[in-house]
Amino acid sequence: MMVSLISLWLPIVLGAVFVFIVSSVVHMLLPYHWNDFGPVPKQDDVQAALRPFAIPPGDYMLPKPATPQDMKSPEFQDKWNKGPKAVMTVFPAGPATMGKQLVQWFVYCLVVGLFAAYIASRTLAPGTEYLQVFRVTGSVAFAGYGLALLQASIWMGRRWSTTLKSVGDALVYGLVTGGAFGWLWPM
Repeated sequence: MMVSLISLWLPIVLGAVFVFIVSSVVHMLLPYHWNDFGPVPKQDDVQAALRPFAIPPGDYMLPKPATPQDMKSPEFQDKWNKGPKAVMTVFPAGPATMGKQLVQWFVYCLVVGLFAAYIASRTLAPGTEYLQVFRVTGSVAFAGYGLALLQASIWMGRRWSTTLKSVGDALVYGLVTGGAFGWLWPM
């Protein structure tokens, strides 16, 4: 007998709430993410030099060829070899607000919980022991929170130390999610 997905609404929501709280503690009170991004040398001068370009918010690569064929051109190869080479995200100017990102993060936590619930509801019966529910849902949640982060180091050159700290956070979020499901699994 399978568990209905709708019967798992409470662990989905509480798991998301618990992860949201834990992630807030991790990023606001614990200092280990503070140095994930370093300042560029002479950051005031670099910022002043970029400001006149009014670069709209978005993701950019420097240098960026117009086509894949342009990568082979001597002009592009010269730019590539001289550097600097960068992948950057530009945010809008103005006061720092995080309301939109916090709402998106909570919705993401709900989505991860929904996927964990779906897999568990199809593989575990009502009354399954806590540890088995914890293992299944925690593993799915960890995969949802963490495994894709590795691509940033593989393809974008992000420092492995930064990525591995975030994957460690994902492990904690997976454990928290698994705990919520194990605790509230239907009998």
